[in-house]
Amino acid sequence: MSGLWHEASLSFTLDVRGMGLEGAGRGALTEALSAATSAMAALESGAIANRDEQRMVGHYWLRNPALAPDEKIRSAIAEAQVRVESLAADVRRGEITTPEGERFERAILVGIGGSALGPQLLVDALSSHGSGLTFEFVDNTDPDGIDRVLARTRGGLGRSLVVVMSKSGGTVETRNGMLELQAAFEREDIAWAPRAVAVTQPSSALDRMAEEGGWLARLPLWSWVGGRTSVTSAVGLLAVGLLGGDIRAFLAGAARMDELTRVGAPDANPACLLAASWYLSGAGHGRRAMVVLPYRDRLSLFARYLQQLVMESVGKAVDRQGKQVGQGLTVYGNKGSTDQHAYVQQLLDGPDDFFATFVEVLRDADPARPFVAAGEGAGSGDFLSGFLHGTRAALADRGRGSLLITLATLDERSLGALIALFERAVGIYAELVDVNAYHQPGVEAGKLAAAELVSLMGVVHAHLVTVAGPGEDGHGGQTPDEVADAIGEKAERVFVALRHMEAQPHWSIRSEAPSDTPPWRARYSVTA
Repeated sequence: MSGLWHEASLSFTLDVRGMGLEGAGRGALTEALSAATSAMAALESGAIANRDEQRMVGHYWLRNPALAPDEKIRSAIAEAQVRVESLAADVRRGEITTPEGERFERAILVGIGGSALGPQLLVDALSSHGSGLTFEFVDNTDPDGIDRVLARTRGGLGRSLVVVMSKSGGTVETRNGMLELQAAFEREDIAWAPRAVAVTQPSSALDRMAEEGGWLARLPLWSWVGGRTSVTSAVGLLAVGLLGGDIRAFLAGAARMDELTRVGAPDANPACLLAASWYLSGAGHGRRAMVVLPYRDRLSLFARYLQQLVMESVGKAVDRQGKQVGQGLTVYGNKGSTDQHAYVQQLLDGPDDFFATFVEVLRDADPARPFVAAGEGAGSGDFLSGFLHGTRAALADRGRGSLLITLATLDERSLGALIALFERAVGIYAELVDVNAYHQPGVEAGKLAAAELVSLMGVVHAHLVTVAGPGEDGHGGQTPDEVADAIGEKAERVFVALRHMEAQPHWSIRSEAPSDTPPWRARYSVTA
């Protein structure tokens, strides 16, 4: 494999010559990559990809509806895109206003995972290209984080458009964020429904709530769109539109990269080049981490976005045959040249347990920006380029692998292409290591465990309500061990629940113990 690829229509270059592909491109890996592209073609044709849920994976159809397997899906995609464009444009132009006739000034997006990471990346990367709303995100069930968002909107909450994004309509973190915002609206006597938009699967609990409540708009997110690949659905497109960006250019960039990554010859397919680089660097088992180093502030969230896309897709306990494999590919990173002063020191001199993915943008955001001399006739951007290529050269001198993605400019079209490239590379890499990239049993297990702990809090509280009078040592309440014995639960889990509940006033839990007693031996009771 040559390791160097360029596409003039996108002004997009990929250089993987530092990833050791030379001499590896004519054997079994090339055959495996060709087979992987065939498997991706079957996926695009509507093959069942997520067998856990018996559903297709159709994010490629979102930027080219003609690929969808039936007319109903094709029409639904096209209609949804028109509705997103229309809603965003009407809000920006002031044709859709608050009930008081005021223009919307900000959007508060409520979501988690792909329903937050994708829009956050788009907003941060494209903010200088738009002329629309400002953005806030509620992407966690953290009361303090929600309060920080509300503090930033103080005095302007009534001019905020709230977009609630959950495919199932039952995602706990998103539901909690929505409930917190609804309560804030109620406290300020602000009508919720005329300011609320739902992005969800048709007929979901959220969709029904929005319909019955008369929300401003409901936009579809179909079962065949995974959260981590939802950025070209209404989840991402509405953010681009409300920002004032070019939705069609974003979709066109993704569609063009999709075309380029369908090529069967690995040498001519940038997604194959990426996947092969990952495979060889990690010996087919993710033994090296991917360190993402974009040298532009507007791509500082790119590593976070790729963490979910890559790690949730390929981090699997078993392969598709049910064999225990423990596959994965660790992703972390930040922006350059910030990392010249952070962990690049370890990359250069520490363990050889990574490969670097550099992202370069040639043009500054505003070509009319006044030039400021920073030394030797060079400006700030020239030094930024020097840091990137100097760091890459230093890594190469130490035998450390790296690849480089170069964009002429960072705009809707190039960002769409960049995202689409990694989406396809993840699919191809998953084929190489024989894991299902489109399910996430570990995530579901975590959700179940969280629900169990919340349920346990209620059980613990109900039990303590029944405990009156002193215990064996003459003090009231019970120790975590005593509570655990009484309700048939593990003491460690009961202590975790009690420690949290004591810190939350609404549970009315208090502990009693001498000052030198550790909290796991204290006695807990419900206050009057």
